[in-house]
Amino acid sequence: MERRAAKSIHPPNKVRGDADRRLYKAGEKGAQPGCLNNEKVVVNHCLGKRWMKKAKHGQNLKKGCFILTGRKFPKNIPDRGTLKEVLDLALTNGGDFADIFIEFKTATGIGAEGRKIERVHSGIDAGAGIRVVAGETTAYAYTNDLTPPGLKEVARTVSRAVQAGKKEYNLDMRSVKPAVDFHFEERPDEVDTARKAEAVTAADRAAREVDRNLVKQVIVTYGDTIQQVIIANSAGEYVEDERIRTRLTVHAVAAESEVIQTGYEAAGSLAGFDLLKRCPPEELGKIAGTRAVQMLKAQPAPAGRMPVIMAGEAGGTMVHEACGHGLEADLAQKKLSVYADKKGQQVASEQVTVIDDATMEDRYGSYRFDDEGVPARKVTLIENGILTDYLYDRLAAGKEERESNGHGRRESYQHKPIPRMGNTYIAPGKMDPEKIIRETKRGLLVKKMGGGQVNTTNGDFVFDVAEGYLIEDGEVGPMVRGATLTGNGPEVLRMVEMVGRDLGFAIGTCGKDGQGVPVSDAQPTMAIKELVVGGTGHPHSQGKIRRL
Repeated sequence: MERRAAKSIHPPNKVRGDADRRLYKAGEKGAQPGCLNNEKVVVNHCLGKRWMKKAKHGQNLKKGCFILTGRKFPKNIPDRGTLKEVLDLALTNGGDFADIFIEFKTATGIGAEGRKIERVHSGIDAGAGIRVVAGETTAYAYTNDLTPPGLKEVARTVSRAVQAGKKEYNLDMRSVKPAVDFHFEERPDEVDTARKAEAVTAADRAAREVDRNLVKQVIVTYGDTIQQVIIANSAGEYVEDERIRTRLTVHAVAAESEVIQTGYEAAGSLAGFDLLKRCPPEELGKIAGTRAVQMLKAQPAPAGRMPVIMAGEAGGTMVHEACGHGLEADLAQKKLSVYADKKGQQVASEQVTVIDDATMEDRYGSYRFDDEGVPARKVTLIENGILTDYLYDRLAAGKEERESNGHGRRESYQHKPIPRMGNTYIAPGKMDPEKIIRETKRGLLVKKMGGGQVNTTNGDFVFDVAEGYLIEDGEVGPMVRGATLTGNGPEVLRMVEMVGRDLGFAIGTCGKDGQGVPVSDAQPTMAIKELVVGGTGHPHSQGKIRRL
């Protein structure tokens, strides 16, 4: 899906500060509210005096500043009584459903390039989005004025877009409990910026030490976010949640003569800084550097139709793009998915089961609640080849008179929730991955996927292979470069012949409708009967056979 910046009438304030400080200055007063049917409208104000807190331990606060603790919402965050009043105002002219999403997010980013730290930045984004749904119409507005008057002003704005007649609503604001809980071992707001920078330089150093002559450039990016949210709606539900995510990515570029190749490795999770204990920066850097250097010696990939073995460590890019997006309910309802109207039908091999499970521990796409306050749950989308379900948010679920299954997600308070994936994967089978390779006479082994494109309407895709090897007589042969995979998602799932018992995850930011959300995807080692492989080499190129 295409990534693009979300369009708004006026951009919200975003306050910035040094990466290791807790003192930030509020923005200037912005625009007045407006309203458009089915469009976002920003209401932009100074955070105001109500956000000011007295400094502790002798710190002096200037007017217009506030302090973040990183653990709790500010004391003046709207209480449940205020939220009830706001929702009641939003429903002044009627509507089927209304909700409010309040977000308070801190983020830190560190980047290294050219053997030194180039960027250290941090920021705070705070605001609320209010939505009213009436039939097929959705009115949505957002603001970063979280005072009661500010929120009520936005509520009146969205209410003017609805003329549906006043109804009775249950606004008792009862707390909703999650089906799963997550614990963070080492919160990133308790880690000095120096330690984070050390992790970045360690990854940079490890990538370069693979071969100081061949590795010409290394780019390392570290990021962490702490997102605190409050969600309340006209069904009387009230949710508080905190999401902490940490990631580290390494890009390495190697060059020899006129050949230039790249290597990439990343780690990310719903976790704190302890992620880097399980995924050491030195290891990530070494993998990226080694991949880039090895690709210099790789031979051109063959072209033609051939069997393809997708290794578990390749990640689930294919299942995410060629299958996952097509199983999002809004696309299926609009007939923009190849899987539309196929529930109960055979859409894949009997060996294929596709699951989206946002309750998994230590995964980048995990969450306790989605961004509509629905508890996360495990959803089986395809079971033994049969399409059994789609991914729903409240709006898409309401159109079918069913409950949401917890997949209404949004990038921030500036966006409306839409059906999105969390952790999407093909369930492991029972075969030994090495046996799958041994039983393949000839083909291509894909160990790392690159980027690609997919048409969700018909399922056609094309993907780059970041790391691939030829298979000859059941043995792993030479590395190849320049390979692409072309096919059709449903057809590929039907051609899966063998499924391994392993499972390898990859992370990413999934783009849809101008929004990006953190996701992970995975698959076991799989044997696909035939795919079109694009390359520049002869289809019967020979090389020395070796085991990995």
